[in-house]
Amino acid sequence: MDIILEKKKGLRPKHYGYIAVAALLIYAAYQLWFTSSVSTFRTEKGKLSIAEVVEGKFDDYITINGNVAPIATIYMDAYEGGRVTEKLIEEGAIVKKGDIILVLENRNLYEQILASESNLALKQNDLRSTKLTFDSRQVEGRKSLATASTNLQRFKRNYEQNKALYEEELISREEYLIAKENYELSEKQYEIVKLQTEQDKELRETSLTGLDTDLERMEKTLSMVYERLDHLNVRAPADGQLGFLDAEIGQSIAQGERIGQINVLTDYKIEADIDEHYIDRVQRDLMAVLERNGKDFSLRLRKVYPEVRSGKFRVDLVFTEDKPENIRTGQSYNIKLQLGESSDAMLLPKGSFFQSTGGQWVFVVNQDGDEAIKRNIRIGKQNARYYEILDGLQPGEKVITSNYDNFGEADRIVMN
Repeated sequence: MDIILEKKKGLRPKHYGYIAVAALLIYAAYQLWFTSSVSTFRTEKGKLSIAEVVEGKFDDYITINGNVAPIATIYMDAYEGGRVTEKLIEEGAIVKKGDIILVLENRNLYEQILASESNLALKQNDLRSTKLTFDSRQVEGRKSLATASTNLQRFKRNYEQNKALYEEELISREEYLIAKENYELSEKQYEIVKLQTEQDKELRETSLTGLDTDLERMEKTLSMVYERLDHLNVRAPADGQLGFLDAEIGQSIAQGERIGQINVLTDYKIEADIDEHYIDRVQRDLMAVLERNGKDFSLRLRKVYPEVRSGKFRVDLVFTEDKPENIRTGQSYNIKLQLGESSDAMLLPKGSFFQSTGGQWVFVVNQDGDEAIKRNIRIGKQNARYYEILDGLQPGEKVITSNYDNFGEADRIVMN
């Protein structure tokens, strides 16, 4: 009788060979699928810049380039138009306030001065004539008032005498009434002369006050015209250096035209342009440092201009303490502008890849260093050396930091 033998369960040695072959087939299939479905770019590793993500202190500053400028610039505009007859000071010269720089000539202004002088002379003559007329009337009025007063006293005395005689029946009623009527008439005439004299006095005062006001106004007008004549001498408005002068002898200058500027050299400022990316973080009173010949000089941000032009906005910085020796207008300096306090962060060295990706993704190199895969990241702040990595990378990972423009739409970089 045959005995049935049971099959032993479990893997036999030959099964391991089958599994290994299957794994190789699966890996080969995966590689074939990956390389066919993922866009790949091949390049030489030596042509790429590769940097490692590290942990460290992030210094929140930016480096900007600024130019030295005078602390203030005063522009010179022509108060009066005219033709340039003399040019007494050249560009670049040091001037004092009030120094004559240009002399202009204006024939129309000369005619206005002559007309104003003539009108003033006529007004003065009118005033003198009016004063003489009123003085004469005043004298006549006083004479008439004195005569009326004397007549009033005389007729009053005669009336009082005739009244007493009439009461004693020494004179006739007719004589009494004539004396009374003469007195009353004299009294009325005196009041009329007195009223006329007072009115003449008020009229004189009012008229002369108006004439004096007109005369004073004309004198002021003439004085202003003389000031306009003095403005034909273009003077320095402040102590400083004549920065530029746009005027030549014989040239006609229009009223209000910009003809030059004075640079005030009592102090200096630094003018700098900053990328609009930082416009929300840059504000007044931020501190900065300028390094020259191994020495640091402190600066304070004094003004932020609101206009953005060509992707940049302008700021002015001033020295808080010492200034570099032999500082000159137009010199260029690199400045570190501090935007915030230092903090711990993951840091990626800066590279030109940012211009290609905007910092939204990078190519991360594998451990073998023979390929790199595209990966999304999130970048925070940045300074002159590092980007602050907020998400998407880990310390120790390596990233291609050179320009990505040649990679096209590739998602994978193979490095030979």
